[in-house]
Amino acid sequence: MAFKLAQIFFLVSLVLSTCFSITLSRPLDNELVMQKMHFDWMTKHGRVYADMKEQKNRYAVFKSNVERIELLNSMPAGRTYKLAVNQFADLTNDEFRSMHTGYKGVSSLSSQSQTKTTLFRYQNVSSGALPTSIDWRTKGAVTPIKDQGSCGCCWAFSVVAAIEGAAQIKKGKLISLSEQQLVDCDPNDYGCEGGLMDTAFAHIKATGGLTTESNYPYKGEDATCNSKKTSPKATTITGYEDVPANDESALMKAVAHQPVSVAIEGGGFAFQFYSSGVFSGECTTNLDHAVTAVGYGETTNGSKYWIIKNSWGTKWGESGYMRIQKDIKDKQGLCGLAMEASYPTI
Repeated sequence: MAFKLAQIFFLVSLVLSTCFSITLSRPLDNELVMQKMHFDWMTKHGRVYADMKEQKNRYAVFKSNVERIELLNSMPAGRTYKLAVNQFADLTNDEFRSMHTGYKGVSSLSSQSQTKTTLFRYQNVSSGALPTSIDWRTKGAVTPIKDQGSCGCCWAFSVVAAIEGAAQIKKGKLISLSEQQLVDCDPNDYGCEGGLMDTAFAHIKATGGLTTESNYPYKGEDATCNSKKTSPKATTITGYEDVPANDESALMKAVAHQPVSVAIEGGGFAFQFYSSGVFSGECTTNLDHAVTAVGYGETTNGSKYWIIKNSWGTKWGESGYMRIQKDIKDKQGLCGLAMEASYPTI
């Protein structure tokens, strides 16, 4: 009851502020304006807090994030991307990173036995023969954007998107496959606690493939493997191959032929609030997230980019996608995207 009364008092204060001509055109440091922005954001995203103490704490985080977003967006002209307030706005960056990434990295799973190939099937493809741009979305090889929620299984979404694309290219039919099957049934990865694409590919090969999303739907939490739901298999793979590390040219050869699973440092502030444009922000090569490269291209002003499919829903980025700078001087690629890429074979 106290919480509801506090909310009513808060709403009344907003009405009164309007009567006194306090509008959103005022500076963001105006406390009432910021409070209204937070309340509107809570309504839009269906956010409900346990009590006023939590709401006060989350408001402080929200305010800090909004002010930093506005500051970064006001930087000198020439920036190729924008940030925006999104569904992650009441999370600190540490919270965001722990809840919405989940890539473990090769070193953390090095003790796991992996059956892997060393062949790079596109090694001898001439770079000059590659298309200057490709977008597998327009070719019907990419399913709609999905949302991993607060389960750290980006690795499963990356793997599934790559297999969905490869299967469509091979067989001409796009089928949405099950991430939950991997979360529940892959013993070599850690479900919502993280995983690695190569071990997931190996598991899928060993167990005969993946079933459909509709047959084994995503729940966003760890659960016991339901072996009955893993059949019938909708798609099988013959194995997987790694793209030569630290080589964007090799990655381009692979992406020109099929969507590719890519590890990336995606937990930074600019990544958290990316909204549009060609991302060229600050990030490290401490890989913590997994996405799928589904194309590449170039803007009219000559900025080259990769198209990556993320698993944070359609409210993030460009309707769930990001364009990120391609062919930078660092051989590891921006945010380390060229370090540990792989793709399934069918």
